[in-house]
Amino acid sequence: MLRTLLPLAAGCLLLSAQAQTSSPVALQLVQVATGLTRITDISHCDDDRLFLTLQAGVIRILDGNEQLVATPFLTITDRVNDGGNEQGLLGLAFAPDYATSGFFYVHYTAGTGNGSSRVSRFSVTNDPNVADPASEEILFTWPQPFSNHNGGDLDFGADGYLYIGLGDGGSAGDPQGNAQDLSDPLGDILRIDVSDPDTTYTVPADNPFATVTNDTMPEIWASGLRNPYRFGFDALTGDLWIGDVGQNAYEEVDFWPAGDNSHANFGWRCYEGNTAYNTAGCTAASTYDAAATVHTQSAQGWCSVIGGRVYRGDSYWRIEGRFIYTDYCGGHFYSLVPNGPGAWTRTQLLSSGQFGFSCIGENSALELYVGNNESDVLYKIKETCVDTIPTITSNGNVITSTVATGYQWYLNGAVITRSDRSKPYRSGLWLLLGAGQFRWRLPARLRHHVGELGRHRGHGCKQGHCSPKSCP
Repeated sequence: MLRTLLPLAAGCLLLSAQAQTSSPVALQLVQVATGLTRITDISHCDDDRLFLTLQAGVIRILDGNEQLVATPFLTITDRVNDGGNEQGLLGLAFAPDYATSGFFYVHYTAGTGNGSSRVSRFSVTNDPNVADPASEEILFTWPQPFSNHNGGDLDFGADGYLYIGLGDGGSAGDPQGNAQDLSDPLGDILRIDVSDPDTTYTVPADNPFATVTNDTMPEIWASGLRNPYRFGFDALTGDLWIGDVGQNAYEEVDFWPAGDNSHANFGWRCYEGNTAYNTAGCTAASTYDAAATVHTQSAQGWCSVIGGRVYRGDSYWRIEGRFIYTDYCGGHFYSLVPNGPGAWTRTQLLSSGQFGFSCIGENSALELYVGNNESDVLYKIKETCVDTIPTITSNGNVITSTVATGYQWYLNGAVITRSDRSKPYRSGLWLLLGAGQFRWRLPARLRHHVGELGRHRGHGCKQGHCSPKSCP
């Protein structure tokens, strides 16, 4: 049996999974930079800089002191079509080996009119703050039938492959049925291997349609999406989170676990969120992959969900492991955390929304930022409570905590009542949410189960026996 002490920070309350909906955890936005005209994406290359894409075709650098570098990293306005509200330079990703290769990838709308979605590779120059616009190598191009729903995001997964999101082609209601058509890439996420600079790309052997010989595109990894404008990977687990913009009624967030390449189909245009939309030629709802959560647009004035990131930084321990996202029109911030297999608990973390949030990204320290496409401002996302988590120690059969606010015993995640606390011999994982500056004397028979207590990602747990998933 393992018995563990977990105290609560003074002024902050950490609740169990059963009480997360009433959690006082809240976010605040701190302005970092202005003048970022129509910002669309936030990325990093594993150093202390942030790279910010602007819709017209410019990439700016925010240095390690959070100051904008005067000279743009890249300017390709001569080849970017940003005439439509959803066109332009939309995505940026740095190669996993960027430190040695100098390669990075962009996703933008090219041409005129409705244009084409284009993915290209560029190289940095000898100046680490300046890329070479003449180094472009076009890897993928696809014509757009309408000017909206370009998707535009791209990111490298933990597997080293490049994932590319494209919308369903636009107009309204997916009139061409692209999202369920595997012979074109619209309404899909593609997965390609760009590790060989002597080729444009190859198809990973474990892509779901890599060996199909009909007209199905082998690059397709997931389908049934309306406009996956922003998606991102959990930096710890590699899981994928997608914000899929809805039609006129629902905004959805989709989740897909790392390592599963069996082909996700999220159901559009058959279903918007979890509600039937146009089911002609479709199968039962149970045959599609349901959204992790769905927001009714009319409830808070939402119009375009902005997929975010799972917080994995070290500054705000109370939001560790939460997927944080927002909406372009509503501007409220929410989080999702696991609540059993395939289930999620949704919590509003910021209610005073503002119009125009267009992207959420992280720096190399995994701290979160959000950009506003209307005000041209970059903010840092912070948690309102910054109290330090208490520390715990043990000496023989005595557990001691620094100043905290309250305590509660848990057994395997369930609250233990006062009468139950007299029976600590029950097998399982014991957790104590601690209080005040206190000492707790354990029965002698339990001494060898406690051992020396250590820190694990901000939680007090017995060293070697605890993980983020086993701590509340």
